[in-house]
Amino acid sequence: MELGNIPQPTYGPGPEAPGSSMPGLVAMAHGFLQLVQPNPLPVEIIDFGQSKTEFNQEDLHELLHYELGFLVCAAIGVLFVIFVPLVGCCFCCCRC
Repeated sequence: MELGNIPQPTYGPGPEAPGSSMPGLVAMAHGFLQLVQPNPLPVEIIDFGQSKTEFNQEDLHELLHYELGFLVCAAIGVLFVIFVPLVGCCFCCCRC
């Protein structure tokens, strides 16, 4: 079976991000998100057509590995919310 004259496909650059009036802030936000969540989304865990009633240990491990950066940021945020007012109170009330 002969396919004939099929040209080679040519690929161009991918889609570009929309322009912004603040490219520094956009780059900083994208850099932070890439730092916090470098792992790809485990799509095989998510079943859109079926309702999964239980997770096995591997699925839970993959999901926690995916969300690890956000969990660390949340833990640091909770520590700041607790310790900054506590330290401020100590400095204000216990001036020696």
